[in-house]
Amino acid sequence: MEVTEVRVKLVGRRDDKLRAFCTVTFDHCFVVRDLKVISGTRGLFVAMPSRKLTDICRKCGAKNHLRARYCNDCGMRLNPDRAERDEAGRPKLHADVAHPIHQSYREQLQRIVLEAFKEELARSQEPGYRPTHDDYGADEPGGDEDADDTATPQPMPPEPPPDSQDKPPSHRFGEGLIP
Repeated sequence: MEVTEVRVKLVGRRDDKLRAFCTVTFDHCFVVRDLKVISGTRGLFVAMPSRKLTDICRKCGAKNHLRARYCNDCGMRLNPDRAERDEAGRPKLHADVAHPIHQSYREQLQRIVLEAFKEELARSQEPGYRPTHDDYGADEPGGDEDADDTATPQPMPPEPPPDSQDKPPSHRFGEGLIP
């Protein structure tokens, strides 16, 4: 499977752990959004898109995030040790939505994404920088194939004033509330 495009959206400041969101296209036909470039203790790494894990309240059956101390619905105190633990003993609070199965492909994908991140970071230092990341490009649903990159958005026309003088009110404010 070939990575055919990587879009990078830089976020935060240089001292933030989250450095960028990325969108990766495979074989010109499959897109995975929300990969994250994170600055960790051993350098930059790529985190796969994930979702928060939840569990069910024993009393009312409502869903709750694993960090919740009390049920969002009934208020019952929840067991703080209900999350599964990873090999290091840390609670597992998120699950990958999409991820490579083999370590070798994870390393290859991480290398490609980090190269694109570094290129975007270098471009961001140039004068007149314009981000290349776009949530919906011209080739995707919601994109405008005839859009001009240099066009500025046009303001919405003002709404006409209400015709309050043409039509008398059918009732008075609060009428009928007090007997």
